Amino acid sequence: MDKLFQKSYQKLFRVPTQFKRYLADKIDWDSRLIGIKGARGAGKTTLLLQYAREFLPQDNQTIYVSLDDLYFTENTLVDFAEQFVIQGGRYLLLDEVHRYQNWSQELKNIYDDQPDLKIVFTGSSLIHLNQAKGDLSRRAVMYELYGLSFREFLNFTQETDFESIDIEQLLENHTSQALQIAESIRPLAYFSDFLKYGYYPHFKEAPKLYHQKLSETISLALSIDLPSSHDISFASVEKIRLLLHVISESVPFKPNISKLSERIGISRNSLVQFIRYLEDIRMIKCLYSDTKGIGALQKPEKIYLHHPNLQYALASDNPNIGNVRESFFINQLGTLGPMKYTPEGDFAFRDYVFEVGGRGKSNKQVKHIDNSFVVADGIEVGHMHKIPLWLFGFLY
Repeated sequence: MDKLFQKSYQKLFRVPTQFKRYLADKIDWDSRLIGIKGARGAGKTTLLLQYAREFLPQDNQTIYVSLDDLYFTENTLVDFAEQFVIQGGRYLLLDEVHRYQNWSQELKNIYDDQPDLKIVFTGSSLIHLNQAKGDLSRRAVMYELYGLSFREFLNFTQETDFESIDIEQLLENHTSQALQIAESIRPLAYFSDFLKYGYYPHFKEAPKLYHQKLSETISLALSIDLPSSHDISFASVEKIRLLLHVISESVPFKPNISKLSERIGISRNSLVQFIRYLEDIRMIKCLYSDTKGIGALQKPEKIYLHHPNLQYALASDNPNIGNVRESFFINQLGTLGPMKYTPEGDFAFRDYVFEVGGRGKSNKQVKHIDNSFVVADGIEVGHMHKIPLWLFGFLY
């Protein structure tokens, strides 16, 4: 355990603290069992270490461990937690829990047997507590860390201090909101960079290598994260990889399930399940005609890549700008709740309908629909029912 403490101290000492993610202020850190899930590269580890560095004692009461550490090949998590508490431990920070086979059951046991121990854990976006072996759904408070919003990207790269905007405020007062932001910075000067490489914080380490690292992250999510959470074979992983390639070449994708299952070489039911897996690892975003009670085998009406950076990493040619715009919009607004397919307009969210396009986009396709808006790229400030696309990057 001494080596694990040394690793923990080194991690805590090195973590950058200048920039904090949106979720840091939304988590109820007083809860005794907190879970943070998210896609690879979203910044879960940094968030965990920043919390420990700022709020927890820097001594034997606090330890950070990653469950892919070789220590856990010969030692159980339950035994480790017991020894930690015996030595005065109070704050247990667990990273990559999905890499430990029996994590949910053992976490439940630790929670029940060590009432004075506070636990914060991170894991893959594939985590579903109500489907895990141990019943953590009544014990753990779960949060999801998304990739950077455009607002966070600006704060991260330009050292600005913009606050997020409530969706209702954005729709009602978007002109004044955009004018206030434009007084400090020209958002369109940075928007294309965000679309290409700004979604995951690690872009700052080496922007020129970002798409290569993103491709490697995709491969790891498919070959490691998926099999660790689902009982699927290597052959199935390769089918899912092929499916992602087909989708990336055709987004926005209106799936013909019969033709697509024939092309991939799998059954219809397997295809719909594989689509759900890709959505769970945050590679794609699906639109359904009805978001209430989405069935396990219900096919989506439309499929997008989860965020626009993926289009630049996966597309063999320069991606279509219209697809990039729509991917950005559904990615940023979709963090607030489910979006659904609509036959009129591009997207429906709550009681609103949105049509996304370039600066010359008119409202003729949706003007007869109540609560409809045109979301236009290439404009800094909007008017009436025409809103700048970039402003939807300020929602979180």
